[in-house]
Amino acid sequence: MTPKHPSESLTILTDLVLPSETNPLNNLFGGELLARMDRAASIAARRHSRRITVTASVNHVAFNRSIPLGSVVTVEAKVSRAFNSSMEIFLDVWIEDRESGIRTKANEAIYTFVAVNETGHPVSVPAIIPETELEKERYDAALRRKQLSLVLAGKMNPHDATELKALFL
Repeated sequence: MTPKHPSESLTILTDLVLPSETNPLNNLFGGELLARMDRAASIAARRHSRRITVTASVNHVAFNRSIPLGSVVTVEAKVSRAFNSSMEIFLDVWIEDRESGIRTKANEAIYTFVAVNETGHPVSVPAIIPETELEKERYDAALRRKQLSLVLAGKMNPHDATELKALFL
């Protein structure tokens, strides 16, 4: 399989926050943002793998800023690293100032998707070759996150988590 660059999976979803999507404080519901991020991550995973993809986990979500009613919200998703059949998708959420047009990062998340065949069995995906400094940082950190997840799930011996151990030695 020919490796791909993260930019090939880039997915950008831009939408407006409507009244039916807000809480009593007139801010976007967290669940609504999670759904938007899941859709963007799904498209990014599909673009990378060219296969059916399913959400395996939501590894991290940071709701750093509330997103008010009427805001223009942009979700940007890219594959940060591919493993055998799984892909880590890093998402950045931006809000746009209504008057100046200046974009501010509001939130971020990390999802894991798995590529499957028509019967739901995992299939291999292409490797990732990061290009930018940010892509390289996210690529390297993805292996540490995967090892941590495997150790916590009891699927990897902590002594074998070389990337994690390197952080502390």
